[in-house]
Amino acid sequence: MSPEELKVALGSGLLSFPVTPFDKAGEFNPAPYAKHLEWLSQFPAKVLFAAGGTGEFFSLAPEEIPTIVAQAKASAGTIPIVAGCGYGTRMAIQIAQSAENAGADGILLLPHYLIDAGQEGLYAHVRAVCDSVKIGVMVYNRDNAVLRPDTLARLAENCPNLVGFKDGTGQIGLVREVTARLGDRLTYLGGMPTAELFAEAYLGAGFTTYSSAVFNFVPQLACDFYRELRAGNTEYTSKVLKSFFYPFMEIRDRGKGYAVSAIKAGVRLQGFNAGSVRSPLTDLRPNEIEDLRNLIEAHS
Repeated sequence: MSPEELKVALGSGLLSFPVTPFDKAGEFNPAPYAKHLEWLSQFPAKVLFAAGGTGEFFSLAPEEIPTIVAQAKASAGTIPIVAGCGYGTRMAIQIAQSAENAGADGILLLPHYLIDAGQEGLYAHVRAVCDSVKIGVMVYNRDNAVLRPDTLARLAENCPNLVGFKDGTGQIGLVREVTARLGDRLTYLGGMPTAELFAEAYLGAGFTTYSSAVFNFVPQLACDFYRELRAGNTEYTSKVLKSFFYPFMEIRDRGKGYAVSAIKAGVRLQGFNAGSVRSPLTDLRPNEIEDLRNLIEAHS
C-alpha cells in the first residue's frame, strides 16, 4: 500500500488497536491473536494497528514486533495493518524497517523514551524515521512528543510519506491550528484514551476519525457509535455515552494502566485467550472484571 493509499484508508472510517495476547509464560501467543483479528475483520474498521499502545508496544521487545505484524497481516484479510514504532531515533528506525519488511502498510511513531525534547530534536527524529522507510508514517502527538504546528508543517513539506497526525494531548486549540494550517495534507486521527469520550470535540476541530480501543471487545457498539456520530445523531451518542462509555471510564480510572488492562479484560470476557498484561501493568481485580462483564452484557 502506498503512503497516499494509506492516508485515504486512515480517513475513511473507524480505526482500532488489537491487544497483543500472551501465554502463561508471558510470550506472544499467535493463535488467539489470529482468532481475535479474524473476528474483528468482520466489522468495518478501516485500519488496524498491530503492536500499538493498546497492544502493549511499550512492553514488547523490538524483535517481537515484526512477528506480531506478520501475524496481523495474515489474519486481518484485506484490512491495512499499521505497526507501532518508537523509542530513540536509532531504535525507532530499526523497528520501522523491520515492520516494513514484515509487511506493515504503515508506521505509527509513538513518543520517544523518557526525556523531553525541543522542536528541532523532534523534527530530526520524525524526519529520520520517515526517511528510513517507504511506507506511510503517522506521528502520535502526546506526552513528551508534542509537535508544534510550524514543526509539523516543515515535516509535511520535507517528508512525502508523512500521512497522518494522531493527537492524544486533548489540546483542542493546538489541534485546530494544525488542521487549519495543514488542511488536507494529512489525515487527522483522534487518539485520546477511550477516544469516543472526546470524539465530538475532535470532529469539530477537523478530525475525520479516531482509534477505538473498545472495538476490541464491543466492535458492533463501536461501529454504531462512530456511524451515528458522523451522522450528527446526538440523541444516540449521548445515550451511549451515558449507558456505556462513562461507566467504562469509571472502571478504567480505578487503576493506573487500566486504559490497556480493561481492554484486555474485555477481550478475555468475549472468549479470546488474550492472557494477562505484561508488567509493569497489572490486570483488573475480580470485582472490576465482574463490573466490566455486566457492562458488556448490557450492551450485547
